[in-house]
Amino acid sequence: MNSRRDFLQKITGSALGLSLLSTSSNGNTLIEDANQEPVLRVAIMGLGSYGTRVAEAMKDCKRAKLVGVISGTPSKVKDWQSKYSIPAKNCYNYENFDNIKNNPDIDAVYIITPNALHREQCIRVAKAGKHVICEKPMAINAAEGQEMVDACKRANVKLLVGYRMHLEPKTLEIIRMRNEGEFGKVLFFQGLCGFRIGDPNQWRLNKQLAGGGAMMDIGIYAVNGARYMVGEEPTYVTAQETKTDFVKFKEGVDETIQFQFGFPSGAVASCLSTYSMNNLDRFFLNGEKGFAEMQPSTGYGPIKAKTNKGELNHPHITHQTVQMDEMAGMILNEKKPIVPVDGEEGLKDLKIIDAIYLAIKTGKKVDLKL
Repeated sequence: MNSRRDFLQKITGSALGLSLLSTSSNGNTLIEDANQEPVLRVAIMGLGSYGTRVAEAMKDCKRAKLVGVISGTPSKVKDWQSKYSIPAKNCYNYENFDNIKNNPDIDAVYIITPNALHREQCIRVAKAGKHVICEKPMAINAAEGQEMVDACKRANVKLLVGYRMHLEPKTLEIIRMRNEGEFGKVLFFQGLCGFRIGDPNQWRLNKQLAGGGAMMDIGIYAVNGARYMVGEEPTYVTAQETKTDFVKFKEGVDETIQFQFGFPSGAVASCLSTYSMNNLDRFFLNGEKGFAEMQPSTGYGPIKAKTNKGELNHPHITHQTVQMDEMAGMILNEKKPIVPVDGEEGLKDLKIIDAIYLAIKTGKKVDLKL
């Protein structure tokens, strides 16, 4: 896991099947495989534990390739150069990465840095004319998220958010069953997301970098999951915060939040976000005719899921491998996912999180207009 200092300091891949070239809509040359499918060339910004996970997963991608890095830690850049065969001309730091605008070998940048840095970094990448993939939460509030969406629209580049669960097979099967009425009218959703966080000095417990606490890191899975499992947008939220450790969880850094949604159909949701309890990674959807249960529901896998009709047995494929291949199709071929992963989707979650914090502050129900 990256330290705060690392973030604030200012490939391996076979040539076989990657020899054909074409030109993208923005004039960049795109690698193509033997089947004439263009390959998305990605630079990862932020070389911490999750950046490493994505890089390792991309080794198995067919349509996405790691070609560059952006980091404030020279030693990490050197290590990644060696490990993933990244040329020096595709390596940047946080001061000079605007120069990617002059690099035709990079199509997109995947931003995997602390939440509070996403806005500025996204806008800079967009101004450089490169597509943006950004980890969730997309920003620390809806106002910043809107700026990111607007910047990418102005630059005519795509903005995608790392919603890997939107592309996970068992999740998509439950969504299919719901859409086809197999559960009947949806009545209730429960989302439990949490773990006991360790190092008290990490950036995730620093409000200036994280924008909050558990809600911004793990709670967003329940926020987002309620939406794609129920299949509607919530119209209101109520929320309550509990804090037991005022040393680790300082002002503005939430430890545990319970929150509830109401939906237009009358369905309701009850969710929990916490940094102080383990064994919480469960989704449950209840309808008039059936149910779906996922546990684990959002972890790196394998996801385990069952419905009233039995267990789901889809094979596990590394989530980030699927995500990057699918996002390559979205960027290069305008492929439309079943559940959106674009900046507008990320903005909706931020509006809801803003409302959750407001509901806690005021003690009142907060109406949502998404």
